[in-house]
Amino acid sequence: MSLAAQFISLLVLTLVLLSGAVASGLGRRRRTHFALVASVFVSLGLTIWAAERLGTIYDFASAGLMKPIHLALAKAASLSYLLPLITGIRLLRGAGSRGAHRLSAFFAILLTVIAAVTGVWMILLATPL
Repeated sequence: MSLAAQFISLLVLTLVLLSGAVASGLGRRRRTHFALVASVFVSLGLTIWAAERLGTIYDFASAGLMKPIHLALAKAASLSYLLPLITGIRLLRGAGSRGAHRLSAFFAILLTVIAAVTGVWMILLATPL
């Protein structure tokens, strides 16, 4: 399988797992939600690894301003997952609110989707090596 196909497959898998995590969270299926959230983190890590490998076949510097924009958004998205993690733990312990957890999760997901879109945009702008 080509590097591009690996990346696309892992990106789609991550987004599908993320959708399942949202659905299970909204449906209050706690065990399923925990399993899917853990799977999302593994899949997201593999997707980032595959994206890094694309640097061997694309000149991302040639994408101009899109590269630093994407990297900033990708870092922000990765860090934003701390918010639902913290609010989720607080919710489990009875010290947090479901609304705060939901809002922080949707914020992290929104940043993830924006980072994914800018990443694909960066790839489309980059010159193949």
